[in-house]
Order: sequence, then structure tokens, then C-alpha cells
Amino acid sequence: MADVAAVAGVSHQTVSRVLNGHPSVREETRGRVLAAIDELGYRRNSAARALVTSRSATLGVVTTGSALFGPTSTLIAVEEAARDRGYFVSVATLRTYDTASMHQVLEHFMDQGVDGIVVIAPHDEVAAAVESFRAPVPVVVVAALDDPSGAVHAGEGSSTMSLAVDQRLGARRATEHLLDLGHRDVVHVGGPHDWFDARERAAGWREAMESRGLVPARPRVRSWSAADGYAAGRDLAEALAAGEGPTAVFAGNDQLALGVLRALWERGVRVPDDVSVVGFDDVDGAAYFVPPLTTVRQPFAALGARGVEMLLAALEGASVPVQRIEPELVVRSSTAPPPR
Repeated sequence: MADVAAVAGVSHQTVSRVLNGHPSVREETRGRVLAAIDELGYRRNSAARALVTSRSATLGVVTTGSALFGPTSTLIAVEEAARDRGYFVSVATLRTYDTASMHQVLEHFMDQGVDGIVVIAPHDEVAAAVESFRAPVPVVVVAALDDPSGAVHAGEGSSTMSLAVDQRLGARRATEHLLDLGHRDVVHVGGPHDWFDARERAAGWREAMESRGLVPARPRVRSWSAADGYAAGRDLAEALAAGEGPTAVFAGNDQLALGVLRALWERGVRVPDDVSVVGFDDVDGAAYFVPPLTTVRQPFAALGARGVEMLLAALEGASVPVQRIEPELVVRSSTAPPPR
């Protein structure tokens, strides 16, 4: 930094201000400093900086070892938001969700000296394992917890905070869209019951049905895969052939919806003429399903940015409330009024 200051003809404090984006530096001075940095090939010494500031400028992120759209999109959003704020991200993936595996990962992050941790925890066991670990740094759990706690202060005994897209609200909006079209028999093909998102989406569907005085049928609980959506779609097609099927399907994610669409198409059931179908997530390509899929879009960029903001606020000792972000219903041509 002293060499850069000498070449640019400024003090080392000015070089520091330029590196930190301080607004009080004149543009002409900033340009000279940046030119000197480029000429000398200067790079910050992250280890030395960490010793001075007691901060590593690194965040740990724990995610499940799968390529499912929601967790993967959340990971990408957190990494981008952290980088925008000048933080590096260290990622650990879990293949098994037991407490020992989670604690091993968290201890690894403690050894790295991370400033905070984001845990993408859509599964019961992951959230329980995090809860049992007393981390000395702020932790944001990205999960639609059944019973999220209130505000948590970083200086108190626990530093765990909850953040999620409002899955229940999204499911209610999807179901209400179908009900507003005139459907009265809306079946839910749900995800696995040990996932928070799956339970919240089922709860939202149930609440919407009951609010209109309708008795929801038992949800068809599956996995998140298109293959299980296809199996559910075959069952629904057989029921329709017997005159007992629903007029609308709310699928727990877009992959399930894709499988349902394929099964209905194979058996000559027209969507949306005979049956309407709604998904959840708005995966890349959902607008190009046949027909284009009505679905619930999750704001992953906002989710990642909010998670990083929560960690940084907690590092400054702020009290951070539970965060819920609203999803958006995207209406396309897979839904229509029920057949007469």
C-alpha cells in the first residue's frame, strides 16, 4: 500500500479510502491511485487484513448435496449477494443430514474463522442439527420453519436467525387462482413430508380450500421428482376416465407438474381444457412446457441479498427479526375455468 501511495503521490490513508470505496476521494485522485494499483499489480493481503479487523470477510454456506432447483438457486443468490458486499463464500455440501455431519461442517467453518454462516436447510434434520450447535458467529437458517422464532440478538446466547420465502402464501395464491377460475376440486401433489417447504405449501393449499368452504382431499405426498409427478398424473388420469377425477391440480414444484402434464397428455387429457395444472418455483423453461406452466415464482435474488444483510446486521449487534419474502404468482396458459 505504501508503494501504491508513493507512485500515486498520495498518502496510504487515501489508498485505503479508494480501496474501500470511500465517497470523499476526488475522482482525479481515485484515478491516479487505481492506475498505480494496476501498474504495480497490488492485491490486498486478506490474512493481514483479517488480523487487523478481526474479520475474515468470509461467509460459510451449508447446503444439501443435491441439484434441486430451490437449494441450488438459493446458494447462487447468497454467493452473488456476498460478493457484492465484498465477502468471499466457503461452501460445504451435506450428503447426509445427521447431527454429527452438520456439526462437523460447522466446526470446519469455525476453524476457517468465518464471520457468519448461511444454512440452506429445507429438511427437518438439517434445521434440528443447526439448532443444537451453539455457534459463536451469526447463523441464518434459510427454511420455511413451522414455528420460526422471534427476533434474535447476535450478542445473546443464540445467534440463529430464520429467513424464507413465504411458501404458505405462495401456495394459497396458486390455489386461490384456481378457485377464482371456478374450480372446486383441486388436488395437491406434494413434496416429501420431511421438507419444510412441502409442508408449508400443503398447508397453504388446505387453507385456501377451507376458506371457501371446501373439504380438501388428502394430498398425494411424493418426492420432488418429475417421475413421481408422472406416477401421480397416471393415477389422476385413471380417476378422470372413471368420472371421479379433479378439475385442477396444484403440484408442489414444477418438476412434479411436468410429470403430471406428461401423464395426462399420454392419456388424452387436455390441459387446461379438461384439467388445469399449477406448479411452484418457476424453473428456467417453465414458460416453454406444453402448455406453458402457471406457477409461483420464488425471488431467489432477494432471498440471497436479505440473508447476507441479516448476517452483516447481526455482526454489528443489531436485533434481526424473522424474515419472510413474498413470492409471485405467474399465470400462463396451463390454467383455465373448469369444463362444463
